[in-house]
Amino acid sequence: MSLDIHLKVAACLWVFVSANSEASDPVRIVSADLCADIYVIALAAPRTIAALSWQAGQTVSAAPDWALELPRVNGDAERLISLNPDMVIFGPGGPGEAARFLDLAGIDYMSVQWGETFQSVGANLEAIGRRLGRETTADVLRNDLVARQRDLQRRAETRNRTPDVFYLSATGGAAGAGTLVDEAIRLAGGRNAAAEAGATGWLAADAEWAFRVSPDLIVTSYFVDGYFTRSDIGRRHSAFRHLLDSAPRIDVPASAWSCAGPNLIDAAEQIAEALDDLEGGS
Repeated sequence: MSLDIHLKVAACLWVFVSANSEASDPVRIVSADLCADIYVIALAAPRTIAALSWQAGQTVSAAPDWALELPRVNGDAERLISLNPDMVIFGPGGPGEAARFLDLAGIDYMSVQWGETFQSVGANLEAIGRRLGRETTADVLRNDLVARQRDLQRRAETRNRTPDVFYLSATGGAAGAGTLVDEAIRLAGGRNAAAEAGATGWLAADAEWAFRVSPDLIVTSYFVDGYFTRSDIGRRHSAFRHLLDSAPRIDVPASAWSCAGPNLIDAAEQIAEALDDLEGGS
């Protein structure tokens, strides 16, 4: 039997089971992507979450302890249908080939919209909360996000200067303007050194950055809780090691900003704490 036929049979079986189940059955939500996990965990009632992405439980994931026993999935249509979900939430890459089989099975789905700003986080909370029937929870989270942003803005206004902050990942990559790292640094009250040097977007490893910037604070990530590879230039290159020794440093957990989600505010607050410490020590 071909894969297409096998998946169509699975989809038809799901339709039959769904049609014969009681209307009082609880909603079953499946998250098929790390970026979707963030919003599903934040918005859905735990009892309604049927599965999370294959990355849940890894160091880049913010999944809490109670979620670690849940089944894990990727975008495989047969696996998704077998979990008998009412809703599947994908990451910004969308459902891909799974879409036509989910349509055949009558399973609802949506995708997290890509964005690297707090505005996009709020928009995703609103959209996903509405589809899950969790509008009140989404409103609470959005209001909390706004309140914490305002608090960070007030703290920044009380400092005597705007420190230069440089982001370095374990792979040696940096972050210019328009990235979620830039968003967090600016909200915390810092000036993104890479962006000030004219960089935009996510930057590939380049040890020359160690000589282009003179930051007041270095923010690292994925050094202690990321994926270890042979190309971890940020950890290994002598120029970056010298840079890391030249200024105060904090390490933001990978789970805070592996995707732009509600946890991004935690990264901004951690950076702000470090900037407050700099102010106090200056």
